[in-house]
Amino acid sequence: MSNPTVDTNYEEPNSELIKKVRLGSQKAQYQLYEKYVRAMYHVCVRIVGKGHEAEEVVQDAFVRAFMRIEEYRGDAAFGTWLKRIVINTSINYLQKKKVDLVSLDEMVVEPAIEEDENSENDFAEMNIQTGISEKVTKHNSEVSRVKDAINKLSDGYRIVLSLYLFEGYDHEEIGEILGISSSTSKSQYSRAKKRLRTML
Repeated sequence: MSNPTVDTNYEEPNSELIKKVRLGSQKAQYQLYEKYVRAMYHVCVRIVGKGHEAEEVVQDAFVRAFMRIEEYRGDAAFGTWLKRIVINTSINYLQKKKVDLVSLDEMVVEPAIEEDENSENDFAEMNIQTGISEKVTKHNSEVSRVKDAINKLSDGYRIVLSLYLFEGYDHEEIGEILGISSSTSKSQYSRAKKRLRTML
């Protein structure tokens, strides 16, 4: 996801709805909300970690998005722009709760463990290393077990793992979002994977 190339020829399929939102149409707001709320909720719950709290945060994120709709330039997908707002709102929510986004283990200065930035299927790699076959992971019960384990990780581990593994951010971008160094992000991610393996 790093350094995306701006597509000057990009045509946003929701452009008409967005225009109506800018004109104050509540109906258009509701239509955009209905189109994206489910996906944005899943993004939010992976960061916040609790369903009822995620519901509140995602509602707040949509309010912020509609208030800032003029900032959307249309040179990238509306969903991508909206997801960044959801992520930032989720992080802000945790910070207000005084959640430590960096594990206490990170207070010990260690060389960051390098991750393969070119891996297109880190999740599959992780499953193989935990002894779970690709065929088995496709089964709903196994997928649910992995998700449940991720939700049980500490906030710092869960957030970095989710941003890197599921949302496609690289460690430099995660560092900017969380206010930590890229090396700390790499170390957190590596520790999160190790912790997850012990839970599966």
